[in-house]
Amino acid sequence: MTVRAYVALGSNLGDPQATVQAALQALKALPGSTLVAASSLYRTAPVGLKNQPDFINAVAALDTQLSAEDLLGALFAIEERFGRKREFHHAPRTLDLDLLLHGSETRSTARLTLPHPRMHERAFVLLPLVEIAPEATIPGHGPAAALLQGVRDQVLARLEAVTGD
Repeated sequence: MTVRAYVALGSNLGDPQATVQAALQALKALPGSTLVAASSLYRTAPVGLKNQPDFINAVAALDTQLSAEDLLGALFAIEERFGRKREFHHAPRTLDLDLLLHGSETRSTARLTLPHPRMHERAFVLLPLVEIAPEATIPGHGPAAALLQGVRDQVLARLEAVTGD
C-alpha cells in the first residue's frame, strides 16, 4: 500500500542550500518511494540555541510503500551519510530530516511520534508544507493552512523553488 508522507529538511552547516538539494536527490532514490513534490527553500532563524547559523528548510512529499518505521530508518541513514552528529538538542547540523506525516497515521513511541510533535508550532514546517499541499491536515490539530495564523510572528525568507531534479 502506498501512502503520502511528508518530510522536513533542514541544514545550517557547510553549504546548507546544496545539502538540502542533495538530500532531495537522496529522497528520490529511496526504495519503494517516489518524490512527488518539494517546496521552495526557506531561510529561518534557529530554534532553541540561538548562537548558530540560520537554517535552510524545505518540505518534501513522498509517495511511499515504506512503513513509517522503515522510512524513519531510511531518513536516519541519509542523515548519517551527510555527516549528521547528534551532539545535543538543537545543535547545528549538516542535515536534519524529520518525518512529519505518514498518511493519517498517529502514534507515539520512544522512536517515532506521528504527526511530528511540534510541526504545528513551526512556520518553517507549515509554510513549505502548505506550499506543496494546501489541503494537508495535521491529525489532532486540523488543516495546516489554518495553523499558519498562529505562527505568523516567525520570520521566514523564501529563497527559491526547487524541483528535486
